Amino acid sequence: MTDSEAQGVDRNGEFPFIPRIINPIRTQTVVVFAAEMLIRQAAGLLLEDMPWLETAVLSDPHSATRYEAGDEAVVFIFDDTALPLVDTDIIRRNNPQAAIVLLTANPYIQCSPPGPARERYPWTAGADLVFSYDTTECVPRIIITPAVRAAEDLINIRASGDVRRFIFHVVDDEPRWLSQFLPVLYSIIGQRACVMVTRTFEETLQFLLAAEREEDLVPKTIRSQGHAKDVIFLITDIFFPRGDEHEADAGGDLIRLVNQYYPRIPIVIASKAEEAESFRDRAFLLPKGDPGTLEDLSQHIRDFSGMGDFLIRDESGRELYRLKDIRELHEVIQKADSDEPGASELRALIETYAEKDRFSTWLYMHNYRELADVLRPRHSKGQELISLLKKNLGDQIAQLAHTPLVIGETRITSLEDLLAFLRTAQEEEIQPLSDKDVFSSWLDRRGYSELAEKLRPIHGSGEELRERLVEVIGGWGR
Repeated sequence: MTDSEAQGVDRNGEFPFIPRIINPIRTQTVVVFAAEMLIRQAAGLLLEDMPWLETAVLSDPHSATRYEAGDEAVVFIFDDTALPLVDTDIIRRNNPQAAIVLLTANPYIQCSPPGPARERYPWTAGADLVFSYDTTECVPRIIITPAVRAAEDLINIRASGDVRRFIFHVVDDEPRWLSQFLPVLYSIIGQRACVMVTRTFEETLQFLLAAEREEDLVPKTIRSQGHAKDVIFLITDIFFPRGDEHEADAGGDLIRLVNQYYPRIPIVIASKAEEAESFRDRAFLLPKGDPGTLEDLSQHIRDFSGMGDFLIRDESGRELYRLKDIRELHEVIQKADSDEPGASELRALIETYAEKDRFSTWLYMHNYRELADVLRPRHSKGQELISLLKKNLGDQIAQLAHTPLVIGETRITSLEDLLAFLRTAQEEEIQPLSDKDVFSSWLDRRGYSELAEKLRPIHGSGEELRERLVEVIGGWGR
């Protein structure tokens, strides 16, 4: 095998572009059985955000219980009236890739941890996910799309396999807050990552580290178990259930364990509790409900999850560099590999960032998957690390102009090519590529990260989708 073949170069001297797909299992059908008219109406609005879905609005419990989607992924949505009338065990037997969602207007369930809710309303145990709705602020049309996305994420995380995942882990026991927060979170992350929700300490520890109690952890094998290796962000409350305590300060122990075993994971504490202040040096504090906090969170996620610019800060937290693309990152690495003033301090910072997996995470998020795979398992330091980064980033930059987006017989190598394709392609060719963020992923890789960010919220179908894509791409740089 030649060097070119080993790098994946084809006979035209070009490199293949393989888009990163977060959820290989796509939800095909959403089944809705609910007495609340607003929920039934909201099911039709799902198609605006997820046009590939089919919806089935059912009118009786027998049809809902006996519904069979075969091996396809399916999400069931029930309200407080409907869920007690169906047999969720039968639903799961008939649909191995199903997730069951409860949208509740019950004030007690909205504010309660899962244990007390199940004691008073045993049927709530049949739901995989519980979200809150009302008729004024958190209406069904706002929460239904994030609820379906969270259900699809859950189906994919359960299936897991060898897929490299990118998970925002949210720990909170109140469905009411989760329903206010998830629409905001999904609007920030787009299709670049998935979300996992847990509501108790035991459930959280099992997901992260494959153990329900801290005393069951085995430090030697801890990194080979659980999903913590795929978590890129942890957002947690301070008080949530542990054992028989419904209001335990379990968040403190969770933060300590994550800092101990996975210090690379950025942590946000979503709480107004005074106890949160003691973690200010280890986490970003997000006071629930305060004005402007969600805007602050949005910027924090972009800065520290790898989704936005690559930030380099000194030990005091002062921002030294805000890098928008791989070329700018390469220039800073070259500066660190020089005799310029401050180069040695910059090399030390780069080594710290490498230890926290910042380079590979940012590269994954900007669709340089192969390069991220090269860097992630390495534990290089000093000059070896600098040389590794400089060479691999330089090689990747050299490949950018030779990595076309290939769609059927069409080769796209520039924004002009992409516009020409969008203007002339059949609508059924455009929609699935937009659904999976293929256009934005390719633009990210080509260095158009800001343009990619503008495209990610755009979904739909037909001529309207084409017009929106053409308008945004055609207006770029004017």
